[in-house]
Amino acid sequence: MKWKNSDGYKRSLKASCAALAWVWVGGTGFAATLDITGLDKNSDVYAAVSGGSLLREQTAEDVVASTQELLAAAQADYARLLAVLYDQGYFASVIKITLDGVDASAIPPVKPPRQINRAVIAVDTGKKFSFAKAEIKPLAKDTELPEEFAVGKTARLGVMKDTVAAGIEGWRNLGHAKAALADQQLTARVPDATISATLRLDPGPRLRFGDLTVKGESDVRLRRIVKIAGLPTGEVYSQEQLDMAATRLRRTGAFSSVAMLESDQIVAPDKLPITAQVADAPKRRFGFGAELSSIAGLKVSSYWLHRNLLGGAESLRVEGDISGIAGNSGGVDYRLATRFERPATFNADTNFYALAEIEQLDEVNFFSRQLDLETGIERIASKERTYSFGIGLRTAQTRDAFGTNRYTLFTLPLSATHDYRDERLDAKSGYYAKASLTPFLALSGSANGLRSYVDVRGYKTFGTERPLTFALRGQLGSVYGPTLAQAPADYLFYSGGGGTVRGQPYQSLGVDLGNGKTVGGRSFVGVSAEARFQIRKKVGVVAFADAGYIGAEEFFDGSGRWQSGAGLGLRYATGIGPIRVDLAVPVSGPATNENFQVYIGIGQSF
Repeated sequence: MKWKNSDGYKRSLKASCAALAWVWVGGTGFAATLDITGLDKNSDVYAAVSGGSLLREQTAEDVVASTQELLAAAQADYARLLAVLYDQGYFASVIKITLDGVDASAIPPVKPPRQINRAVIAVDTGKKFSFAKAEIKPLAKDTELPEEFAVGKTARLGVMKDTVAAGIEGWRNLGHAKAALADQQLTARVPDATISATLRLDPGPRLRFGDLTVKGESDVRLRRIVKIAGLPTGEVYSQEQLDMAATRLRRTGAFSSVAMLESDQIVAPDKLPITAQVADAPKRRFGFGAELSSIAGLKVSSYWLHRNLLGGAESLRVEGDISGIAGNSGGVDYRLATRFERPATFNADTNFYALAEIEQLDEVNFFSRQLDLETGIERIASKERTYSFGIGLRTAQTRDAFGTNRYTLFTLPLSATHDYRDERLDAKSGYYAKASLTPFLALSGSANGLRSYVDVRGYKTFGTERPLTFALRGQLGSVYGPTLAQAPADYLFYSGGGGTVRGQPYQSLGVDLGNGKTVGGRSFVGVSAEARFQIRKKVGVVAFADAGYIGAEEFFDGSGRWQSGAGLGLRYATGIGPIRVDLAVPVSGPATNENFQVYIGIGQSF
């Protein structure tokens, strides 16, 4: 690289080397102040320099640094801030850092001052450089380069790095795993404030995946690790396939760390061996929790998990919970379940599962005690798309307004999930859709039929500084086949509460049989809309409206009843998702004895 003005750079390099030679000699802490001069405090350059300065960190209000720490930070800042300015397009900058008026680069690192009260970073950026030439060759077909890498655009160092990375990625996507930067010619002309950049790539040969070897001590059998990874040995190299192999191993939960390493050597004629570096996670895990709700009352839960039950990364999870303690959603509910999963059973992306579950539901309008046995497969088509198919046996005893019933069903549960949300607990863009279909053959106590349920959600955000997010949710449910009196009571639908219509009491809307008797409906429609406004970095407010429909008919025809609710909410962002507080009131529907409902939880309501 050619430079017409390099005094500032040489001084920065000298100071950086001196900082590396600095040794700790002890010292007293002082609260020093820092001024950054020569820059507009409202500019992006000022923000970048301030954010990249170690001296800024050492002079923060909550930090009391020793003189040795302040001196070391100041001397290291020459090189750091020069790199920051390069990335802003300033390649002829002059930086001067003083500590109580003394040039920091002239102070011996082993003889710091006894006290430092004021530090100053003076920056003369000079002219902003632009590209006089921006060329990178050769490029793979369909390679997308940064728009900023063009003649006349600001010559940022980061843009050049991104351009090289994009060029290499383009070749790697075509199987050239060893693509690299072969040469670069960067010429700076200070009088013109321009940089001519000529970048040359070496694509290297087109390679295929070689054998997968495994390193690291693991109790998972080697053959199973290779099968779970599903690396397509012999096929053309693909970074996407390599990343997917690592993802498959991680999602088993059997490993605490997974790294897929490419060999430095190519095996003749064109194969690239891959090494999976793995480390086992603890085999057993135990956990418990508790939740408190003004509606559902107290819920306590616990689970035990084995991550590698048979040596093939199989998992066994046993869990149980008790809920509805001192709540207003009926009586106390119980559940005990166990689930076995075996990854990569038929192929790398298809898992086998088997489950058994005993559950008691003491709800507002019905009581149910059931046993479920089910086995099936789960197909993970991509990070966003999952499908499942199972065969099950369900037997239950229920009690509702129609009386007591015992039924046994043979079921074929199917589901499809498409999750394209940017965040699961606080989505701002994308959509989520889940559809479940459960055909059932009545062995006793009911009639043959089909239960279906669809849940679709969409998100759109406007603005960046104080974003406004619109969220919309639609739900649709149906029980086809048995009459209302024949249908399993726990298969029917209700509306009201946090999952359907906020502001209305839990399961307050069903099919009214008269004389104060209510049962669930065979058809259900739910609609929810929210406007989420971010008023501060961690604080947001939400306005929402919900509506729900329950009908006795198999499919929605408008003959049933609607209810609705609306309200306002407060959100506070945390590391695990926003804390949610919603206050809602009923708007329409059958009269209730309650004027408002309060909902508290983690994550957005949908």
